[in-house]
Amino acid sequence: MSQQKPDDTIEIDLDLDELDATSAELKATYQEIKDYVLKEFGLKVSNLYISQVKRKCGIEVGENYNLPKSENARVPQCPKEKEDAIKAALANSGSSDHAFR
Repeated sequence: MSQQKPDDTIEIDLDLDELDATSAELKATYQEIKDYVLKEFGLKVSNLYISQVKRKCGIEVGENYNLPKSENARVPQCPKEKEDAIKAALANSGSSDHAFR
């Protein structure tokens, strides 16, 4: 590639199934995840917990506009039981287009 000229083009074929993006990133909404976790595990989870688990899994999340007013504010951490349930919901969202319906 070092001999390529600036005007040369390179064509690349991408298989979307091989990309790192998961179906959860593309399909599952926070409300769908909440509904699934409640139905399957009987647990209520917050948007905060869902975003914490998504970050742990390397899934990009949007910017949080409800930031604490003080720097040393206590932020609750997602309990292991709820983290596992959210991970199951994220994994299930990729198994079927109708997983959350």
